[in-house]
Amino acid sequence: MDASSRIRETVQAHLQTVETAMAALEAPLLAAGRRLGEVLAGGGKVLVCGNGGSAADAQHFAAELVNRYELERPALAAVALTTDSSTLTSIANDDHFARVYARQVHALGRPGDVLLAISTSGDSANILEALDAARDQGMSRIALTGRDGGAAAARLGAGDLHLCVPGTSTARIQEVHILVLHCLCDLIDQRLVTAT
Repeated sequence: MDASSRIRETVQAHLQTVETAMAALEAPLLAAGRRLGEVLAGGGKVLVCGNGGSAADAQHFAAELVNRYELERPALAAVALTTDSSTLTSIANDDHFARVYARQVHALGRPGDVLLAISTSGDSANILEALDAARDQGMSRIALTGRDGGAAAARLGAGDLHLCVPGTSTARIQEVHILVLHCLCDLIDQRLVTAT
């Protein structure tokens, strides 16, 4: 297969994954946007975490909230738990890498806040620990996963939200994750800016 054909095949796979995912995600996406908007409007904060590309997505999402997405609005309280290298490495060294996010959730999370945990597989140990820590703190929990949701799906309770991208390719799942995060930013903006 030549390079041009590979590009067309990749784009086609992307479009197919987006179409399939958005059909499945519309209702939970609306619910997650509503939840995040309520938390932020009420003075709560959003903690976000992930690994690798999902860590980059966590930072991207937090930046869109703290700064702005597409509309001018006041800064919103969001923290990417992926960014403080001293905290991450001290927890990994003194405790365990699986606790790098949970420890921060225990320190920073309060009832009324929300954790957005991002994992393409849903099986990352530090994401699972973070979900448990958020439950312990009385926080809302939103998992953004792929495939079948992995172990994260089983960690969620009745009041939690699960945005699961049905697909098997990590790259395609990550591409839909950024679309989902942008949809959430738009829903938050619509609630906090245009509704006032």
